[in-house]
Amino acid sequence: MLSELFSSKTRIQLLLKLFLNPDVSCYLRELATEFAVSPNAVKEELDSLTEAGYLEKNKQGRSLFFRANTKHPIFPELHSIVKKSLGIDRVVEDVRRDLGDVHAVYILDDYALGKDSGLIDLLIVGEVKADRLGEYVRLTEEKIRRKLRVMVIGVDEFENSKKTFLQRPHWKVV
Repeated sequence: MLSELFSSKTRIQLLLKLFLNPDVSCYLRELATEFAVSPNAVKEELDSLTEAGYLEKNKQGRSLFFRANTKHPIFPELHSIVKKSLGIDRVVEDVRRDLGDVHAVYILDDYALGKDSGLIDLLIVGEVKADRLGEYVRLTEEKIRRKLRVMVIGVDEFENSKKTFLQRPHWKVV
């Protein structure tokens, strides 16, 4: 079953896109443009993954939207594999363990949309040990081979400006 999942570059891109943040849904032409491949190549992979039950499809108007099937028995494992392949699991675990009194962690913008741009925007809500933050960023960037851009705000400040922050694409991971 897993060998079928990872048989093509397009399939891997689809898994990264749709399983990184399962709230993301996309339509065929959007994916073909983003991946710079033909719509037929994307359609073939979407059809195969949908037929196997890994994706759900939903018709909205004249477009078919696809998203990860969170009810599939191996969804948790696929989601975990995708997070591990991008290093998201390390980012979140290190934040929780090393940086202080963390109330929430949000991944913003590209990664929240399932795009591996090489830059992870992280919003940390809580009281963070400033002396550890710089070292955390440096070490984490080395581990995951991606750039981190971190914003830290207190709980009260976040509550007062929550709407502004959450207008951006976001994904709450903690």
